[in-house]
Amino acid sequence: MQRFISRNRTSFNRFARSHVRTFALPAHGQTGQLVNGLFTGSALTDLKSEMLNLPQIVLSKRQLCDIELLLNGGFSPLDGFMNKADYENVVENMRLADGTLFPMPITLDITPEQAKMVEASGKGSVALLDWEGNTIAVIDVNDIWTPNKEKEADLVFGGDKEHPAIDYLHRYAQEVYMGGRLRGLQLPPAYDYKDIRKTPAQLRASFEERGWDKVVAFQTRNPMHRAHFELTLQALASDPEMKLLVHPVVGLTKPGDIDHHTRVKCYKRIMPKFPADRADLSVFPLAMRMGGPREAVWHSIIRKNYGATHFIVGRDHAGPGSNSAGQDFYGPYDARDFAVQHGPELGMNLMSFEMMVYSPDHDKYYPVNEVPQGLRVLKLSGTEVRRRLKTGDDIPAWFSFPEVVEILRVAHPPRHKQGFCVFFTGLSGSGKTTVANALQEKLMEVQDRSVAMLDGDHVRQLLSKGLGFSREDRVLNIKRIGFVSSEIVKAGGIVLSCPIAPHEESRVWARNAVQANGGGFCLVHISTSFQDCEIRDRKGLYKKAREGTLKGLTGLDDPYETPEMVELTIDTGIDKVSVEDAVSKVVDYLTDEFYLKGQADLA
Repeated sequence: MQRFISRNRTSFNRFARSHVRTFALPAHGQTGQLVNGLFTGSALTDLKSEMLNLPQIVLSKRQLCDIELLLNGGFSPLDGFMNKADYENVVENMRLADGTLFPMPITLDITPEQAKMVEASGKGSVALLDWEGNTIAVIDVNDIWTPNKEKEADLVFGGDKEHPAIDYLHRYAQEVYMGGRLRGLQLPPAYDYKDIRKTPAQLRASFEERGWDKVVAFQTRNPMHRAHFELTLQALASDPEMKLLVHPVVGLTKPGDIDHHTRVKCYKRIMPKFPADRADLSVFPLAMRMGGPREAVWHSIIRKNYGATHFIVGRDHAGPGSNSAGQDFYGPYDARDFAVQHGPELGMNLMSFEMMVYSPDHDKYYPVNEVPQGLRVLKLSGTEVRRRLKTGDDIPAWFSFPEVVEILRVAHPPRHKQGFCVFFTGLSGSGKTTVANALQEKLMEVQDRSVAMLDGDHVRQLLSKGLGFSREDRVLNIKRIGFVSSEIVKAGGIVLSCPIAPHEESRVWARNAVQANGGGFCLVHISTSFQDCEIRDRKGLYKKAREGTLKGLTGLDDPYETPEMVELTIDTGIDKVSVEDAVSKVVDYLTDEFYLKGQADLA
C-alpha cells in the first residue's frame, strides 16, 4: 500500500507543479507546449491540419463535461478517456492499471457503427467535436471494446436499476467504449459565468497569489440554504488560516435538480455574507454520476487538482436519494466514511460534518449530534421545500435567506403559473384527439395560459413529413413531438399532444425533454380496446388492414407497448367513460397536482 501512496501523491500533484508543460508524441513527430491541457504554437497548427483528414465523432453533453476536465487537468492523472485495462481495473478495484487510486470510470461511449467507421479509416486517431462543429480534441485510439455494463453498474454504483447512473448506462450510453490519449485544440466553449469559471491551473495560481495555503472546498449541486452556510462557517472556524472555495457543479447533475443558472445566482447572493477575504466562488463543469462512496473519493481527487487542501464531505455526499420503493441507494454516512478512509492516500484533509439543524429557542444551528438535551429543533426536507415552491407556501427565513428564496420563486413559480404537457397515447380511434380537443376548450375556459395542440395526423403532415412507419421513424416522430412540447412548456404554455406513440422508449424521451425544461408532464393512456377502436374505424384504417391494403397498423401487425410510466388510464370505449368524464378526470388530476387552481375556480 505504501508504494501506491507515494506514487499517487506524485500523480495527483502533477498539474500543481506547473501551468505550462512540454508534451511529446513520438508517433506523430510533434513537440509543443500544453497550456491548460491545450496545444499551442506549431504543434497546434499541425494538429489542426491533421484533424481535417480524420473521422469525426460528435460528443454528448456528458462527454463534453468529461473532456473539459480531462484537458484542463481536473481529472489528473488521466490524460485521456480510459483504455480497456484502466477501465476494467477501475471497475473492479478502484485503481488504474498502474495502481493509482481512481474510483470512477471515465469512458468515451460510441455506437457500433462509429466503431466500425474508426476501424475502417485506418487512421488510429479521431477528431472529437461539439454539437456546433467545433473540434475540441483529437483522441489517439488505444482500445475499442464492448464493456460489461452489468458489471460496471453493479460494482461502481450498486446495481439498482433505478440509480440514475445505471439508468443512463443502460438507456443512453452507447454499446462500445473507445479509449486513448487526448490532444486538445480548445476547451468546450462556455459563454456563461466567465468571471468565475476557472480551470485548475487558474484557481491554483489565484490561491498562490493571495497566499491561501489552506483551502477547504465545498461541493454543491443544490442552492445553498442556511444549513449549508452554517456548515461552511464551521469549516472556516476550524482554523483561522482556513479559506473557503464554494465550488458548485454547472455540468450535469441529478435529473430534476434546479438548473445551474438559478443556483449560481443564489450562490452569488450568499458570498458577501462570508467573512471578508476568506471565501471564493468558482463553478466547474462536472457531469456527476451520483455515485455515493466512489463519487466522494472522486470529488476529493478533483478538488486536490483544483488546489484545495481540505474537502467537506457530509451526510449522503453525492447520493441520489432513494428508489421508488423508498430504499436509499446508499447509507447516510457511507460516502463520508469511505472518503475519509481514503484521505491519507489522497493527501487530502477530508472534513466530515453532521447534518445541521435549527433551534428556534436559541435562534442558531447545531450539528445534529451536538444539540443540547431537551432543545427543540426544526428542519425542512427537500421534498417539503419543493412542495412549498410548487404551491407558493411560505419558506421561513430560518431555513433559507430571503434573497435566495426570492431567486428560487422567480425561477420556479407556483405550478399554476408553469407550463405543462398532457400527452395522450393510445390506438388509432381510441378517442385521443376527441378528448384532447374537449380538454383544450375546457382549459381555455378556466385559465389564462395559451393551449397548443399537437395532433398526430397534423404532425405527420408537417413536422414529420417524410418519415415512414418503421420503429426508428416512429420513435423519431415522437421525439420531435416531445421536443416541440418541451419548448412550448419552457415558454410557460400548455401543450396537448395526442399521437399513437406505441413505444415506451419514445414516450419516456418526451417526458424527460419536457421535465428537463421545467414543465409538468401528464401521460394519459386512452386504453380503449382494439375491438372498440375497430368498431369506430372512422378513418377506415382497420378495414384496409383487414383487406391487406394497409400494413403496419398499430395493434394488429405492429405492437403497442402498454405504458409503464403513466399518470392516468382512461377507457373511452363503447359504454365506458364519456368524453366529458374523461376531461373531468384530467382536470381533476391537474388540479390535484396544482397545475390548475382549486375546484372553486373551475366552476
